[in-house]
Amino acid sequence: MSFRAMRLDWLQGIEIAIVGAIAFYANISVAQIIPDVTLPNNSNITFEGNTRVIEGGTQAGSNLFHSFKDFSVPTGSTAFFNNAAGIQNIISRVTGSSISNIDGLIRANGIANLFLINPNGIIFGENARLNISGSFFVTSANSMKFADGFEFSAKNPQSAPLLTISVPVGLQFEANSSLIQVQGNGQGKRDVDSPIIDTQDALRVQPDKTLALVGGDISLTGATLKTAGGRIELGSVAGNGLVSLTATNKGFALGYDGVQNFGNIQLSQQATADASGEGSGDINIETGRLSVSGDSGLYATTSGEGSAGSIKINASNAVSFDG
Repeated sequence: MSFRAMRLDWLQGIEIAIVGAIAFYANISVAQIIPDVTLPNNSNITFEGNTRVIEGGTQAGSNLFHSFKDFSVPTGSTAFFNNAAGIQNIISRVTGSSISNIDGLIRANGIANLFLINPNGIIFGENARLNISGSFFVTSANSMKFADGFEFSAKNPQSAPLLTISVPVGLQFEANSSLIQVQGNGQGKRDVDSPIIDTQDALRVQPDKTLALVGGDISLTGATLKTAGGRIELGSVAGNGLVSLTATNKGFALGYDGVQNFGNIQLSQQATADASGEGSGDINIETGRLSVSGDSGLYATTSGEGSAGSIKINASNAVSFDG
């Protein structure tokens, strides 16, 4: 074989490798939300520009179940749960082995509460936003339990299960619960006597709804969690345990009587959990150890008449406020 022929073969090999790498990269870039095939009616994903439209799923009464192999929302993209009217709860699980990385917008129709269950962990980037009218639950629990005893498991998904019309009543955790992290730019920080900031540039729910992060360790780094009078729930569960869900006039209240061991919750770099508004919003924190540092804060003040909301911290080991 001549040198020229050898060089052509070498260049062709490089070209094939590059094309293969580009194709592989393209598959990674578009395969952010991948349904699995474990439901009677599986989830469907279509693309409209930068929007991933999520349809299908299996409806049981006012519950809509989705099941994904992977679920991530890259920067500048939208995950749109295009649910039908009348859906009360959108319950989504991740059955693969990847962390959910969310740095875009999550939308849903109507008044539906949205539950995202990923036992591998969930990370929200600085650009993560919500556009939903219901409560929003993020959890690294293994499964969700319902009033009739049904269990919607991300670790042991049944093939084509008979899904339930019953209401969700709890989050079941097993050993070694994974991290939930929210990153931000610290823009939600304010002085206690300064005007209330009702920003959209945050993980935010409506005034009568609940924003809940329930996992292993919880880390808020410059993050802003916001509701103008609703409820913020932060819970860190270490090991086996059941966190109960009870419907209230502000979405849901969480109970930890079924949890024996707790992990750590950390707010740093001007992280903010703010339930302040015209109404009286509440913050509930359940943890082993709470650390609040770097001008981070918890707020439940009111701009209207009457009492402000409540901030309840239940820590089995220690609470630290620094700066």
